[in-house]
Amino acid sequence: MENGRVTDTDRLDQALLAAHAAQDLSALVHLYTAAADTAASRQDHDAACFYLTHAFVFALEAGAPEAPVLNKRLADQGRAHLIDF
Repeated sequence: MENGRVTDTDRLDQALLAAHAAQDLSALVHLYTAAADTAASRQDHDAACFYLTHAFVFALEAGAPEAPVLNKRLADQGRAHLIDF
């Protein structure tokens, strides 16, 4: 909350908490990817990779088609080895 106003980050945080509570793996992949994209747009590469790692782990757990793309994004940042899918 900034200056008493709800921000997009606040909404994203609430959506992440709700997805965790519901154990909605698909939503977690999408929400963590969105959080990574937001952090990357702020040039916060450490935070972006943190969120990408979470998105990737949940994508792997869900067998989601986003897993290879997330793995490539992490590998491009030097944060993971590229895996053959």
